[in-house]
Amino acid sequence: MQVRPDSRTMTIGVGLSVCALLMGAWYFLGGSPSASAEDGMRSGITCGMGISAAKAGLGAAAVSEPPVAADTQTAQPATESPRTKVPPPPGPVPEGMVWIPGGEFWMGAEEFPDAQPWHRVSVDGFWMDKTEVTNGQFAKFVKATKYVTLAERAPRAEDFPGAPPENLVAGSVVFSPPDHAVKLNDHFQWWSYVKGANWRHPEGPKSTIKDRGNYPVVHIAYDDALAYAKWAGKRVPTEAEFEFAQRGGLERKPYSWGDELKPGGKFMANTFQGHFPDKNTKEDGYERAAPVASFPPNSYGLYDMAGNVWEWTSDWYRHDYYKTLVAEGPLAHNPLGPVDSLDPSEPGVKKKVHRGGSFLCTDQYCARYIAGGRGKGEPDTGTNHVGFRLVRDVR
Repeated sequence: MQVRPDSRTMTIGVGLSVCALLMGAWYFLGGSPSASAEDGMRSGITCGMGISAAKAGLGAAAVSEPPVAADTQTAQPATESPRTKVPPPPGPVPEGMVWIPGGEFWMGAEEFPDAQPWHRVSVDGFWMDKTEVTNGQFAKFVKATKYVTLAERAPRAEDFPGAPPENLVAGSVVFSPPDHAVKLNDHFQWWSYVKGANWRHPEGPKSTIKDRGNYPVVHIAYDDALAYAKWAGKRVPTEAEFEFAQRGGLERKPYSWGDELKPGGKFMANTFQGHFPDKNTKEDGYERAAPVASFPPNSYGLYDMAGNVWEWTSDWYRHDYYKTLVAEGPLAHNPLGPVDSLDPSEPGVKKKVHRGGSFLCTDQYCARYIAGGRGKGEPDTGTNHVGFRLVRDVR
């Protein structure tokens, strides 16, 4: 199923606000108004939570244009990691891709309720982009096709009954951290719908991607990824393909590189250090997204399969999907995801699965850079921590 490029399913104008849904889910999951960061992680609240609430601000308050902090981080050189012995590819290697041989593996993660139970899955071999799609690559696509992303299109009045006309402006959702510690049950504290934010202006209209050609493109909605995939002759990976590739042949390991978060004290991914969400100490060298391939690849030669930016998969999100797979048999072959979507934290809001975590993931809050961790997002919504990479079938 695909969402029409002109569809906007934001929940402005409905009787029960998204914030109310979020809070209702919080209580349902055992949280409280004074919940701690640890409570948030255990309850299933994730880094992506609150994005719908930020979008709902279109109909409730004026959109914002927060100040832009200069991104002065310098790319770290990538280093090689020990490689799993991979069978030779079935033909010439497509530019910028690596061969993922396919096979069986244990899929899941014991840390998260929606990634349980562990179950056996097999996938056929496929080609996968070495890195997330970059600004430079996306710019070539836009130049060739004149494509306009969803974030660059103004919301339609008919999709937002009652929304003030001055708020129906093109924009996207941006991480806007507070300058002080906050409780983690109010997502408006760090997500804002920003007028003029899009892939060309990641933090808002005063920001730019100049000199960021090798950074992952962000503010990409699912339909934007589909459009790019069609142009490139590729497709969005399934959730199972992503996890198989992410694990790089390592079974049941918590990270795509092994058992330790920082082996030998070395950062292996771009994540959040410090106190979430107000103080990022940038110990890994980056406050926001990093240039692709700034950290070591996994055993398949894939970069940034954990951290940096979330990546779209083709699967609809259901919190209980793995239970369904287990009930259907001992081995799921090339699973394509459920036929519908259900997220108890936002009933009625359809979502696709995000994978890999982002620069906002932290063990204080979501930690979903852990291999097998699942994110989720509305197909029509991009943010400044969501991008994508693609796969190609054997031809």
